[in-house]
Amino acid sequence: MALTARVDERTGPHPLVISSDDGLVDELLHLLAAAGTIPELTHGGAALRRAHRAAPLVVLGADALGAAAVRALPRRPGVVVASRAELDGEGFEAALAVGAERVVVLPRDEGWLVERAARAVRDPVEPGALLVVSGACGGAGASTLATALALSVPGERGAVLVDTDPGGGGLDLLLGAEWADGLRWPDLAGLRGRVDGAAVVASLPHAHGVHVLAPSREVPSAVPPGALAAVVAAARADGHPVVVDLPHRADPGVAEQVLADADLAVLVVPGRVRALAAAGALLADPAWGRAALVARTSPGGLGPAEITTALGRQVVAELVHDRSAPARGERGEPPQVGARTPLGQVVRRLLTAGAAGAVVRA
Repeated sequence: MALTARVDERTGPHPLVISSDDGLVDELLHLLAAAGTIPELTHGGAALRRAHRAAPLVVLGADALGAAAVRALPRRPGVVVASRAELDGEGFEAALAVGAERVVVLPRDEGWLVERAARAVRDPVEPGALLVVSGACGGAGASTLATALALSVPGERGAVLVDTDPGGGGLDLLLGAEWADGLRWPDLAGLRGRVDGAAVVASLPHAHGVHVLAPSREVPSAVPPGALAAVVAAARADGHPVVVDLPHRADPGVAEQVLADADLAVLVVPGRVRALAAAGALLADPAWGRAALVARTSPGGLGPAEITTALGRQVVAELVHDRSAPARGERGEPPQVGARTPLGQVVRRLLTAGAAGAVVRA
């Protein structure tokens, strides 16, 4: 398979082309040259994953849609599938599975591809990270941790905190944003496909540097999976880190959708026997296979070492009881994430683990 990418330290990342069709690669090289960029060859493995993450645009040949190396890549915004013939139904399903924003048929769509590549090179935006947090059981503290991550995750643009629990009361309360103007889930029920990330993010309530998408307490409704996918993809494509808070009994389709694309998945496990049983069931699901564990400990409960032994997965961080957290929440004040606070220490450990991309098994 010909894998072409260029990372020029002087001019920044260039588009990535993935294809084993030499004729298609030559055609794409000419078009990308017309857009002002010339990809170069790399050789798969870690180099491919780095190039895939850094590239402002990924052009994926239709011939590569079924390749194992391509299927193993995390989904990201800014992916275009290129073909020299119309795709059949199976081909379109494969393109959707990799998160393609468009299928271009050459030579018909040459002009669009040149303009899209030129725009990506001219105004590159680093895709925002996707972090997913859930608790092994109710009351684990996952929502508070998700809010703390949104307040702390690095990025040039503010994070987007996405609350997917229609019965949880709303994470806007944790930020004191319950009266802030902006759209809630019922307002976005019909959203589908590719949308303008800047417009979506600007429409959300905003507090303490975080944009929050929460359910409506006046109009309770389920979170539409299509709208969730559209919002997450749009916000990330616009450079915003996204933190998704999943309820412990999340809809399986919703959970699989966000976990498949997550740069970091976090499971909060209280130090109780029933919580361990629930966590074990979740971790048996391949969707949670890369999850980092946070032990929520309290006096008299199980500690990180016991949780590690029981689940066969190393605990990444320990969240100890913070006596100030409940009172702050009742006052509508955001969680404290300073370097010396319990949440702040956990968040830093998680962000370090996410950057390393490692899950340690006991």
